[in-house]
Amino acid sequence: MTSISPLHAKHIHFVGIKGVGMTALALCAKDLGIRVTGSDLEEVFVTDETLKKHGVPWVTGFHPVNIEADVDLVITTGAHGGLNNPEVIAARDKGIPVLTHAEALGEFTRGKDLITVAGVGGKTTTASMVSTLLSVAGRHPSFAVGVGDIKVLGTPGRYDKEGREFVTEADEFAISPGIDNRPRFTYQKPKVLIIPNIEHDHPDIYPTFEDAKRVFLEFINRVPKDGLLIACIDNANVRKLTKQTHVPVQTYGFSEGADYRIEKLEVGGGKLDFEVGSGRYTLKVPGRFNVLNATAAIVAGEFLGVTKSDLVKGVEAYTGCKRRIEKVGEVKGITVWDDYAHHPKELQAVLSALRDWYPQRRLVAVFQPHTYSRTKALFGDFAKAFGKADEVVIMDIYASARETDTLDVDSRKLAEEIKKYHDKVVYTEGQEKTVEYLAKNLQKGDVIVTLGAGDIFHMHKDLLGQI
Repeated sequence: MTSISPLHAKHIHFVGIKGVGMTALALCAKDLGIRVTGSDLEEVFVTDETLKKHGVPWVTGFHPVNIEADVDLVITTGAHGGLNNPEVIAARDKGIPVLTHAEALGEFTRGKDLITVAGVGGKTTTASMVSTLLSVAGRHPSFAVGVGDIKVLGTPGRYDKEGREFVTEADEFAISPGIDNRPRFTYQKPKVLIIPNIEHDHPDIYPTFEDAKRVFLEFINRVPKDGLLIACIDNANVRKLTKQTHVPVQTYGFSEGADYRIEKLEVGGGKLDFEVGSGRYTLKVPGRFNVLNATAAIVAGEFLGVTKSDLVKGVEAYTGCKRRIEKVGEVKGITVWDDYAHHPKELQAVLSALRDWYPQRRLVAVFQPHTYSRTKALFGDFAKAFGKADEVVIMDIYASARETDTLDVDSRKLAEEIKKYHDKVVYTEGQEKTVEYLAKNLQKGDVIVTLGAGDIFHMHKDLLGQI
């Protein structure tokens, strides 16, 4: 089978095109003038609207007939069977080259200076901020960010031949679970690597935290002598890893000793003002963690030669992205937010951000746990993650398609465990009963945030319509 670079293909078919990473790559391909087709499930994804807006077609279901005669490259996601998907098998039978998303992303970045973000939590937002900052500075960056949309840029993916930089995320999850368990960032060669944090995640791939830290350190050591590791030393795990590598590094954070230390943070009026180095910056999205993410973007921009005035403009221009502490609506004095948070540390960060944003209002957290393996492995940490919420609503676990064992864990048990640390906790099962409960119990002035990496965002329309 002959190989082909996606940069030189004429017709690429994306298997699982509605995955956030796949959508971003599909839009990069479209910018290159490549014909793009795809296939996916009937289920509504956060990317449906984005694909429609950009005129990218897809068909429902995975069938060999979807591989048209002129397809010269197939890119497949790790989901939906991955390399064992029937369309992938059909392509190989026809002699059509197949790349995993991880391989294809690596190929799209060739010839560019790669700025990538690794870690657990903050990857998407930080990559979105760097993309925004470089765009505002007129650098014409290419980017592929795993999110439904970056609001100010109007797209999660773009390929610009004019610019030198390519911005993306570096995911430690498996390339094709059960078939190729190497980390997805295996194919990336970063010039600039940003690491906001490192925690134990994906226990189905990394049974111990030591397993995960080993692959992160191997990735860090790829940064070249003329590149830069940008590391948040507020995170103890990142701080330790920076001491085990000899690559060029700049640190940032609220901590004493950070090369770029955040100071004079003020919250109010729907914005965050803070100082880093000699600059004063304004950020229009909530959260201390977003101040950290913005600071990482500032360090990257400064390293890449962006002027101070453009750094200030770029940070202020950022208005968020889909499913990342996103305000989705306000009805009858009740404000609804949404976030992809699915790890205990992420839950704590989002709830702290909204508590700071709305110090006097009742905060209701609605959480849909994601995967049985993560819920079981981090069960005790999840139980302690909701301290900033006034009320906690727990939905059924959203299982991964690759999971066949519940591991003797469920959301009813999780709710009971959370009650050991929280006064008001309720288990509501699925989306319909959750919406019914919220419609009856929400009060004017409440702030509600839906949390999770599953399909919890599907209930926003019904929720906004019934409260």
